[in-house]
Amino acid sequence: MNELNFHHLKYFWAIAHHGHLTKAAEALHITPSALSIQLRQLEERLGHQLFERRNRKLVLTEAGRVALDYADTIFDTGRELISVLRGRPHQHRPLLRVGAAATLSRNFQLQWLAPILKRADIRIRLVSGPLRELLPQLSAHGLDVVLATEAAPRDQSAGWVSKRISQQSLSLVSHPVRRGRKLVQEFEFPHSLDGQQIILPSEDSGVRISFDFMMEQAHVRPHILAEVDDMAMLRLLARETGVLTLVPPVVVRDELQAGLLMERCKIPHLYENFFAITMRRRFAHPMLRELLILGRD
Repeated sequence: MNELNFHHLKYFWAIAHHGHLTKAAEALHITPSALSIQLRQLEERLGHQLFERRNRKLVLTEAGRVALDYADTIFDTGRELISVLRGRPHQHRPLLRVGAAATLSRNFQLQWLAPILKRADIRIRLVSGPLRELLPQLSAHGLDVVLATEAAPRDQSAGWVSKRISQQSLSLVSHPVRRGRKLVQEFEFPHSLDGQQIILPSEDSGVRISFDFMMEQAHVRPHILAEVDDMAMLRLLARETGVLTLVPPVVVRDELQAGLLMERCKIPHLYENFFAITMRRRFAHPMLRELLILGRD
């Protein structure tokens, strides 16, 4: 008999949303031991452990996250039924949880999410923060994917999978340079940079290491005005100061299209990589699979 006991599912749903067995038991007006038995019976029926204990806390397993998504849908559908019959239409949409490293270009995030942004059958939750804080959320199944400009650390036990979804060239941009009314396009890389003010990504970035090596090889010494690890600030500084700035063009796409900035030089053999970091999971989010296929360069 494969039928699901919805009382057991409701108990599991309450534990997951309260994040604590005792608090869920109090809300359901049953004892913690009785609730624990109901949870164990559901896990036996599903054939998967739904929670694991970490530092005295209950954390959803991968199967638990999938079960919670379905439980949310089931109980939301019940509320929808009541709303519809009472003349108050209500629509449930599945949730895709996306983490984005704080240093990642907002334009790139929008570009990657564009295929689903206007779809009526899905919701997107976008969380921004340091990569070191987003990866634990990914491991705990609180996020479905993390977008970053660097791959996750190689840690077999963590189960992180880094997939390169885009590789974009880097350019030097500045305010438009004119001679009379004519735009000046001439720029000899790297020698035109000698003694020139420039804004660069921080020394922690891979592209900065490669760029510095190019300068050393050519015996060119630019004057570094600022070093920035945040793409949004890099974009703002480029726009406000007009100083030569090293960025992927996608970061300043709007300013280039509006003529506020111009591309002075595309740097040869220098690229920024963009990664989608996921977990090795048996139950992948179907919308995520679609995005990973559409987002490939």
